[in-house]
Amino acid sequence: MRKFNNDIYDGILFTDQYQLVMMQLYFTHGYHETEVQFDHFFRSYPDYGSHKAGYCINAGLEWFIDWLNNVHFGNEEIEFLRSQKDGKGNRIFRDDFLTWLEKDFSFDKLTITAIPEGRVVHANEPLTSVRGSLAAGQLIETALLNKLNFQTLIATKASRIKETTQGQMVLEFGARRAHDTGANAGARAALIGGADFTSNVGISHLLGYPPKGTQAHSMIQFFYAMGMSEFDAFEAFAGLYPDSSTLLVDTINTLESGVPNAIRVFEKMKKKGNKPVGIRLDSGDLAYLAIRSAKMLNEAGFEDVSIVLSNELDELNIWQIITQIEHDAPKYGLDPDKLIKRLVYGVGTRLITSSGSEALGGVYKLISVKKDNAWKPVIKISDTKEKIPVPANKQIYRIYDTNNKATCDLLCLEDEEKPGNKDILARHPNDTDKKRLLKHETISQIETLHKTIFDKGKTIYNFPTIDEIRNVRINDLEKLDAGVKRLINPHKYHVSVSEKLFDLKTKLITEME
Repeated sequence: MRKFNNDIYDGILFTDQYQLVMMQLYFTHGYHETEVQFDHFFRSYPDYGSHKAGYCINAGLEWFIDWLNNVHFGNEEIEFLRSQKDGKGNRIFRDDFLTWLEKDFSFDKLTITAIPEGRVVHANEPLTSVRGSLAAGQLIETALLNKLNFQTLIATKASRIKETTQGQMVLEFGARRAHDTGANAGARAALIGGADFTSNVGISHLLGYPPKGTQAHSMIQFFYAMGMSEFDAFEAFAGLYPDSSTLLVDTINTLESGVPNAIRVFEKMKKKGNKPVGIRLDSGDLAYLAIRSAKMLNEAGFEDVSIVLSNELDELNIWQIITQIEHDAPKYGLDPDKLIKRLVYGVGTRLITSSGSEALGGVYKLISVKKDNAWKPVIKISDTKEKIPVPANKQIYRIYDTNNKATCDLLCLEDEEKPGNKDILARHPNDTDKKRLLKHETISQIETLHKTIFDKGKTIYNFPTIDEIRNVRINDLEKLDAGVKRLINPHKYHVSVSEKLFDLKTKLITEME
């Protein structure tokens, strides 16, 4: 059986072929060390079809920087590149280029600034800016987009789910449905975005969280096939894990078999001094079954037992479940608020795959080149105005109103004075007719969003823990207008440009045309 060296496919060759052939072109013409800047941003929010996001949660930065710190061109990589040939049998990569890659190429001239993980971020603003040699900046495009786009996508989905649950516990169950080892990056991003725990054991260990899980249908089926009962299966499980048992009650018949048998086991556990944890519902009308199960548990004296809901959950059907409980629970003599507060949500496929919007359209665009010791802004023209990036080296500010709500993210030229004690004219990046005057007296704070992460080849940023990143997310969401957080038809958050930057973009477009 062939053995795979994951240092190769996860290392510096985790890139697209066109990055390498462009690097050789730059090297051949002597441009490889030219200083440039690239911006990474996304153009539109995830659109799930029946609903749409109005914000994203930034994630993936630490894993990208870790990759950057641990990759290099070694002998195996160089020999593989040396072996590549075109259709006529000619080598694609020349010896002088390969020698340079092996002996002289490095990331020592790269500087990366970025919006930190956990921050609320918006379309058309640079999440990450890469400044340094053209060759190095070109090479890292694939890995940067892969690692940052995916984790941002999943963190955003997790945040929307967490917001919908009204603060209840969310468990990430998606490893079996994830795209290969994307399960690991996805679980991390889910923890950043709002999942409290994950069932993924390895990533839980790495990040310092206890993994969470319940039990399998197959266990109950096995006991049944061996001539025993659902009750026997529950009892065996609870006997081995007396203080952490959540019983899966829908294998045979939820209300006629599963819940009654769970209650019998809970009663035995209680007599032994153990506290039952919960039941899990994984099929059927989850809202109805939660109501009926809660009533049965309450009548048996188990009002505090959690009810875990799973089965293709996402923010929209969780919202529907809660709405149904609020309407129907009183018919069964239940307080809907108390029932909602005992729910736990196990989310899998639709979270780990961001079902309905399976990719974040993040892009990586050249926005300036250093020529004759001066920065020259560059622009890419498109027939679609929204696809024309904002050129030049920039700084990004978040502006808060007097209610301490984020009201606008403003892109300015890097050498512009930071907005201060005066009114701000915020221009739409693409529409000449749209502008907004932010009166000085309506502004409470102006915050610089980018932090320097990687400077001249060295990581200088102290990456926070997942708990600290979560707190950043919670704080940002509290300062985000409720309309922007709506599940359906969210209010559009303003990402604007300064008057000087707008004029520069207009000038460049005119010159290019």
